[in-house]
Amino acid sequence: QVQLRESGGGSVQAGGSLRLSCAASGRTSSNYAMGWFRQAPGKEREFVAAISRTGATTYYADFVKGRFTISRDNAKNMVYLQMNSLKPEDTADYYCATSLLIMAARRGEVDNWGQGTQVTVSS
Repeated sequence: QVQLRESGGGSVQAGGSLRLSCAASGRTSSNYAMGWFRQAPGKEREFVAAISRTGATTYYADFVKGRFTISRDNAKNMVYLQMNSLKPEDTADYYCATSLLIMAARRGEVDNWGQGTQVTVSS
């Protein structure tokens, strides 16, 4: 239905910023709610942020509130995750995913996953 590809990851020092991008191809991303997830070595995947089909509603995990911002540009089939004030504990592989509902995305009930992009934050 849709293919997703994340980009924008890299290595930064604590306190720095990164902007992750998720490009959708195939079916337009506006048909789906979108979520960002992350997985650190030896840990389970965890929810980071989600956004509704139109972008009118967003949800964030408590540990990123005030630091991360999810947004989307449906005309470009793009979803973004602006990450500010990065901490070493933010180090993980970050994935975007589609879901029918934003509430489902929050639970990890998704239909498509991207391949991930690596974020490393050093102290």
